[in-house]
Amino acid sequence: MSLLDSLGSLLGQSSSGGGGAQQALIAAALEYVNNQPGGLMGLVQKFEQGGAGGIIQSWISNGENQPISSSQLQNVLGSDAVSGLAQKVGMQPDQISGLLAQVLPHVVNAATPEGEVPAEGKLNADTVLGTLGGLASLFGKA
Repeated sequence: MSLLDSLGSLLGQSSSGGGGAQQALIAAALEYVNNQPGGLMGLVQKFEQGGAGGIIQSWISNGENQPISSSQLQNVLGSDAVSGLAQKVGMQPDQISGLLAQVLPHVVNAATPEGEVPAEGKLNADTVLGTLGGLASLFGKA
């Protein structure tokens, strides 16, 4: 099972025709975080300002990831950011916020394996995708 197939099962979508969108969504999420002023630390600050600091801290820590709803995520990121991400991956904003609410916790968790934000604040795509591949295969066996 490929990484995209695994992510497709994780996201509850068929990989036929969805792989490109999933890959684009993960790439857009990584780019969005890396383009924040301060990278991941900037995203953490945005979550704290939006009242969701505890949620993102759970993704960074080594404990269980707290879920975030698509509406909470849209409130934290802002409608303009969600619309921009949706346009990048060719989806509707309500679709992207729902999928991003599922993907972003895993992306942040994969980028912080030691339970700490990287010093440079940037997410390494290879590290994140490698970790997500392992996580997705675990979810696929459920």
